[in-house]
Amino acid sequence: MTLQERDKKHLWHPLKQHQTHPESLAITRAKASILTDEKGNEYIDALSSWYTCMFGHCNEYITSRVYKQMQTLDQIMFSDFTHEPAIKLSEGLIKILPNNQNRIFFNDNGSTAVEAGIKMALQYYFNLEEKRNTFIAFENGFHGDTFGAMAVSGLSVYNGPFEDFLMDVKRIPTPNGQNHETILAQLEKITSENKIAGFIYEPIIQGAAGMKIHDANGLNTILKFFKTKNILTIADEVMTGFGKTGSNFASDFMTIKPDIICLSKALTAGLVPMAITSCTEKIYTAFLSNKMAKGFFHCHTYSANPIACTAANAAIELLQTDEIQQNIKTISASHKQFQEYIAKHPKVKTARSLGVIFALDLDTKMERYGNLRDKLLQFFMEKGVFLRPLGNTIYIQVPYVITKNQLEKVYKTIEESLEIV
Repeated sequence: MTLQERDKKHLWHPLKQHQTHPESLAITRAKASILTDEKGNEYIDALSSWYTCMFGHCNEYITSRVYKQMQTLDQIMFSDFTHEPAIKLSEGLIKILPNNQNRIFFNDNGSTAVEAGIKMALQYYFNLEEKRNTFIAFENGFHGDTFGAMAVSGLSVYNGPFEDFLMDVKRIPTPNGQNHETILAQLEKITSENKIAGFIYEPIIQGAAGMKIHDANGLNTILKFFKTKNILTIADEVMTGFGKTGSNFASDFMTIKPDIICLSKALTAGLVPMAITSCTEKIYTAFLSNKMAKGFFHCHTYSANPIACTAANAAIELLQTDEIQQNIKTISASHKQFQEYIAKHPKVKTARSLGVIFALDLDTKMERYGNLRDKLLQFFMEKGVFLRPLGNTIYIQVPYVITKNQLEKVYKTIEESLEIV
């Protein structure tokens, strides 16, 4: 019996309707940018496995460090103990994060990083004896699948069955370079009528919305508004963090920095799960008290797992090497060239790129998980390229170690796919 056949007996996959899509491709090996299935077929991982394996699969620099750590310290509860990998990671992150960040809190994944950020904001004001119960978020944003993260997300395809159970969130449009005055007027009204605890946002680019890029200057103006209102800002950098936008973090593009930052995915280079919620010293100080109840009672069993911290330390070291930084610049320039070329295609509505992220919108209406999307996905896989369209958006987020020939094959496959649209 094949792995694919055995899979169907007991497993329940995410983001999948098993009634209509019962098959899942069995991958047995991965190296650098290549995935290999149980039949020996190879696929270019043009999505870095959901934006995690940015340094390539099974990167020996990272795996060797993790293997060594596994012989020394595997897991320890972080509420009562500390260890060198976590301390080193905090030091390394603070050096590359926006300069107002000073405290590191560990989580398990992107959703729980956001969940912790939301709870930090709510309890920050609670500890100051100021009750605030409403958040502001962008339309069509996505921040995860736990309840707080769902509440601030704006994609009903994920949240529909749960919307009656979510906390109050007011939504605003993303800035496009022309609408920020209208947004500011909307914010004046929202903040005057509600007790706002925080504004959560995906800086510069909304991932699950279809890699939609918004205006950095407009976002900066919005963040400045929240500063004047003493409202905390939470940057969800789970997707954008660690070099994907061409800078270490998308927040680097704005002069106004967030109070809280959520990190995961590429943090550990896709090797093991871990996430981080960082914050300013001002926020951390609001939780210091002789009263135990004012502490932050939010905990994950595997918080600061030494193995995960070691993977993250190795990944941060790689990110800062001249080789990886040059690779990011090369991929970014290549994306720009392809963007200019493919945007002229009659079946392409728009094309855009930022760092190693590229996306195009097909000039046709299609369901997010409809037949045409399935047809495109099958075409890509048959061509040996793993791409996963988001509705009528085809996007790329390639590993930093992808070769020139592999990247050219990705571009060629996308162009060829337009013939079946």
